[in-house]
Amino acid sequence: MDRTGARAAAMKLLYEWEMGGDGGEDTTLGMLEIQPNENEADYMDALVAGVQAHKDELDAQVSKYAVGWRLERINRVDLSILRVAIYEITIGQIAPAVAVNEALELARTYSTPEAVSFINGVLGSLVRGL
Repeated sequence: MDRTGARAAAMKLLYEWEMGGDGGEDTTLGMLEIQPNENEADYMDALVAGVQAHKDELDAQVSKYAVGWRLERINRVDLSILRVAIYEITIGQIAPAVAVNEALELARTYSTPEAVSFINGVLGSLVRGL
């Protein structure tokens, strides 16, 4: 697993958590087939823990830059992608261009073409606002 794979796995675990699951070891080992000693597993774990710890702060950023959208209306997959990207940009100190590009690739893979534009708009506004 590389960083891109770690982000995708983190997004999936956060989606499960958002939907009421625990995103725990059963999901990591069973569904995602990720071993604890696998490359970048620590990065995945750090992303999940960081997003969970800063959820309110991240959601405030989503609300600020998703003009005209309430959090409740945003697709849960898209919200998980946004949380990971905003966490990496604002707290994780990842270059904004990298985080935005990775988020758009996740949206292309796991969401809709409309979501790609939406996520790009939200993250673009966030980056310009920094």
